[in-house]
Amino acid sequence: MNAYLERFRADGRVAVVTGASSGLGVGFTHCLGAVGASVVVAARRGDRLQELCEQLASEGVPAHHVVMDVTDPAGCKELVAAAVSRFGALDILINNAGVGGSVPSHKEAPDHFRKVVDVNLMGTYWMAQAAVEVMQPGAVIVNVASLHAVTASRFPQAAYTASKAGVLGLTRDLASQWSQRRGIRVNALCPGYVETEMTSAGIEPLSAMVEAGSIMGRLGRQDEMDSALLFLATDASSYMTGAALMVDGGYSVV
Repeated sequence: MNAYLERFRADGRVAVVTGASSGLGVGFTHCLGAVGASVVVAARRGDRLQELCEQLASEGVPAHHVVMDVTDPAGCKELVAAAVSRFGALDILINNAGVGGSVPSHKEAPDHFRKVVDVNLMGTYWMAQAAVEVMQPGAVIVNVASLHAVTASRFPQAAYTASKAGVLGLTRDLASQWSQRRGIRVNALCPGYVETEMTSAGIEPLSAMVEAGSIMGRLGRQDEMDSALLFLATDASSYMTGAALMVDGGYSVV
């Protein structure tokens, strides 16, 4: 195989993907499996995880699922232990679990704000903290943030925007702590608006907004996010750490 293409492979590596029961997480899982990784998928919806593992098995991808909640630090440690027990290692962590919500800030209940931050920011931290204990030099952590980590949303999303901006700060700090001392790279993927289950309900007004407000004038596709994720999760990005990769069709620069 061409040496350049080999850098995008994950043969013999073990990947954990959180938030894998729907949306981008499903695509990320198939993508990593397609390039040779064994995958452990995690989320709160066990039935969907089971279906995903059956699909992966039909594609020849070694897979295992764990029902858990990233807001529980003990559950994060159990997920990491399950990956090591099943496949012998943990080489790639995709921190994809996340929640949203659109609430005017003057009406937002404290519990809602806390929930969003708890999942999106603190859950990312608990997973990274659990994973680093077993990861070896050369391992990779990819934190899924958002274009709204760097630009204001046109919807009232204070909790979501704050949590995703926090993910970028966390990514930089963990990279600073772990990349040189432990040999573990930590980067962030910042997707724009993508056609997923989450966006399907309001797809027409969302498409119109993105068409008017981005350089490329359209929603992103799952495969376009998969390609960016694959770059960050493999040796193709071996000289990157602490970085945020924007994949948003130019929405954040208009």
